[in-house]
Amino acid sequence: MDRIIRLSDDAGHIRAFAASTTELVEKSREIHLTSPVVTAAFGRMLTANSMMGIMLKNVKETISLQIRGDGPLESAVTVSDCFGNVRGYVANPVVDIPLKYRGKLDVGGAVGSGTLTVVRDMGLKEPYVGKVQLQTGEIAEDLAYYYGVSEQVPSVVALGVLVDVDCSVKAAGGYIVQLMPDATEDEICRIEKNIKEQKPVSTLIAEGASPEMLLDCVLKGFNLKPVTEVTPDYKCNCTKERIEKALVSLGKIELKKIAAEDGGAELGCYFCGKKYNFSADELINLSEKI
Repeated sequence: MDRIIRLSDDAGHIRAFAASTTELVEKSREIHLTSPVVTAAFGRMLTANSMMGIMLKNVKETISLQIRGDGPLESAVTVSDCFGNVRGYVANPVVDIPLKYRGKLDVGGAVGSGTLTVVRDMGLKEPYVGKVQLQTGEIAEDLAYYYGVSEQVPSVVALGVLVDVDCSVKAAGGYIVQLMPDATEDEICRIEKNIKEQKPVSTLIAEGASPEMLLDCVLKGFNLKPVTEVTPDYKCNCTKERIEKALVSLGKIELKKIAAEDGGAELGCYFCGKKYNFSADELINLSEKI
């Protein structure tokens, strides 16, 4: 079962999040039919976004990650709610490029150079938008750079997706460790030392490590206390009513034209692939409501 935990230290100098997301990343792979390198890139985004979701304070808020690069993956978007439930889509789900080196998928090569955008929708007229240049295209380093530059919160981000020989997801997860203003130099050095001694996240999860064990490795020597635990999922909120709004945006003339020429319409959700069918009569009724 996928899990996300949130911890803090007794002194309040550190807050940390860790996730195991193997099931939801595999679910996204099955929906979008992604190739291994896209599964790795998209899975890292979903994992990070899920952890960022539980940082939200209001149930009506959402937070999304968007990457746009000049690599063959082109672009991808993920969205999370405050419970860590995520959804997303990728422009080019099938990318086939050489390995970075033996056993290592070239996520940075698939993404390329471009931008990372974080959009926090608080239900107000204008969402908060932060944008930075991609540093490596490997997602984790780019997100750490975003936190440091755009939000002035020094952060360590580690994300991993291990793809099996049958292209399914063998392990996925990650962690985000953030330093509060009162963090000391000694605490920072201790975390850096712990990270250098740690195996890759995907390897640890494949070996059976829980989110607690991930943070025990990174924050060895700190007194930690649990704050939050959630069970995230790949979950879409699409409905026929939402799809109707997209159809209405086409305008009265276009809707009547589709009804007359095509006898109806079928629209699919980008996030989950679910199909919605509208008869000619339904399209005409929608056009009359405009």
